[in-house]
Amino acid sequence: MKKKSMFLKAGSIIVCSTLLFSCSQNNDSTTESSTIAAVNTEELSTIGDKEVSAVIGETISYSDDDFYTDWENEYPTYIELNGASASFDGTGAVLVTNNVVTLRAAGVYVISGNLDDGQIIVDAEDKGTVKLVLNGASINSSNQAPIYVKNAGKTVVSLPEGTDNTLSDGTEYVLEDSSDEPNAALFSKDNLTINGTGKLTVHGNYNNGITSKDELRITGGTIEIDSVDDGLMGRDVVGVKEGTITIVAGGDGIKSSNDKDSSKGNIALEGGRYDITASSDGIQAESSLLIADGDYTISSGGGSPETVATKGNDMRPTGNETTTTTTTVTETDSAKGLKATVDVAIGGGRFKIDSSDDAVHSNNSVTITDGEMTIASGDDGIHGDTAVLTKGGKINITKSYEGIESKVISIADGEIDVTASDDGINVGGGNDGSGIDFQSTETDDNLLSISGGTVTVNSAGDGLDSNGAIQMTAGTVLVNGPTDNGNGSLDYDQSFEMTGGFLIAAGSAGMLQATSEQSIQNAMVMTYPETQAAGTLLHLEDSDGNTVATFAPEKDYQAVFISSPNLEKDKDYTLYSGGTSTGKEADGLYSDGDYTGGTKVVEFTISDSVTWLNESGVTTGSSGGPGGGGMRGGGQRPDRGQTPPTGEAPDGSQTPPTTNQ
Repeated sequence: MKKKSMFLKAGSIIVCSTLLFSCSQNNDSTTESSTIAAVNTEELSTIGDKEVSAVIGETISYSDDDFYTDWENEYPTYIELNGASASFDGTGAVLVTNNVVTLRAAGVYVISGNLDDGQIIVDAEDKGTVKLVLNGASINSSNQAPIYVKNAGKTVVSLPEGTDNTLSDGTEYVLEDSSDEPNAALFSKDNLTINGTGKLTVHGNYNNGITSKDELRITGGTIEIDSVDDGLMGRDVVGVKEGTITIVAGGDGIKSSNDKDSSKGNIALEGGRYDITASSDGIQAESSLLIADGDYTISSGGGSPETVATKGNDMRPTGNETTTTTTTVTETDSAKGLKATVDVAIGGGRFKIDSSDDAVHSNNSVTITDGEMTIASGDDGIHGDTAVLTKGGKINITKSYEGIESKVISIADGEIDVTASDDGINVGGGNDGSGIDFQSTETDDNLLSISGGTVTVNSAGDGLDSNGAIQMTAGTVLVNGPTDNGNGSLDYDQSFEMTGGFLIAAGSAGMLQATSEQSIQNAMVMTYPETQAAGTLLHLEDSDGNTVATFAPEKDYQAVFISSPNLEKDKDYTLYSGGTSTGKEADGLYSDGDYTGGTKVVEFTISDSVTWLNESGVTTGSSGGPGGGGMRGGGQRPDRGQTPPTGEAPDGSQTPPTTNQ
């Protein structure tokens, strides 16, 4: 479906003669006849062609202190908590005042025992590293942060093997001078690291669970957090090397917050296991979210609804009225799975995301080079305001409003499976309004580029939809498009140039489009006189009996588009319906094996870049459309309810016209 106008526009996309993001997929069929300029994706994503792990190395660094475990040989000071107060033994600078333990200098402090209603304060007069070893400690504070790092060059909280530690606070804090700090059960104004192999349980009853106002690093440990607001928060950066992290948060699960410095506010995750249930965003970076590896189970906003409804039918005016739509973007209601303001870059890992809002979202670009993702979303599966770039990995979007949406979408490699209640893959542009459709007022830069990989789409709306152009040079695309005639399995405004790859698109006949006449690779379009039942095989073979395609659409269909390198001009072909195949089936497409028992539908000769067919043979689509034919002239759809071109009833039950309209 086309989208409502948005008055918000992402930064301009650089269009130039450089290679596509997918240039690694070298394709000899690309020629100089293409009218679509390539997109320099280095202008769209901060990582360019770099590995995500390499970008993380440039974003965050670790020192020996972040990994140390040999605290017993570092002359520690031992602090024993005894309910209402504490005692200590060692050379460290420790001040005990009733139920408050203050550490005044760098050093190693080993804390054990229970503090019923008290606090550990780090207020070091020097700028060294304060190492807190929680050696079986339980600290509760009714009106303050149980651990408050007020001043230190760096603080490392270590969790020794086999230990179980707990921090909990009350629902109200008594703060000095109307300050809003501290606001977490473990709160640090300076750099904070958590390491070890033990366990830390944090109950953030006042606000956040763990917060650092500078950099937060985790290199190990089992950390369990429940918090009324955010679970883990670092201002400048949140970095995780290893660890098992479980979060139940009333706000965001993991968050970076520096919105003043564009080089900061990043989240860099290199490993670990995550189980995050968040009322707001699962993981939210103020700048970039970089993920190299790890296992992620994320639920945000209560998860996706059981059924994702189409959010309004056609939003375009009928031509008899003037419609103005103003959309207000409300970020306070954000409940996305993975989210960043600048870039989301995923280089590996295993993800299971169930989100009420977009599962993966960036206000700029999303780059996926590897990993395995299973996504269920109440809105978009993957959304980037400017670009979505994929060149590897497995992406399975089991539920979404629109599967993948951006101004530029470049698919170079990977396995992508999309189920959508509206458009499967949508190129539009602009700012996503948390479930409100968008359409850029300028479409010249809008592009869907497919140069590799395998893409399967099951959509109730358009299958591949570009409010601009489509270009395909390689790869395999299977579209199980809409069953209603108000949408099409293929939909574009400018052109669809196909110079390579394999594409089958089956769906309704009312809004049928094919590739553009300047496409180098040949194609055929068949419109059936009656709707074909889901699962009914369609089989295309040449005059020598060689199979071009055997495909069983997942839904009812009345039209099918096929483009293959094996379709040659002036060669004869036969299309069959029904029957069986002994071939290996994947997503409805059969490979190898024998086809038998089908009914011959039509014999024909490829005569042009697109050969239009009905049961009588070669026919002609309407002229003037961007596809060089089809049921849409000049790229404009007929109004909903308007009589389609001559020869087709509103329900699409008759054959397309045999002469140009």
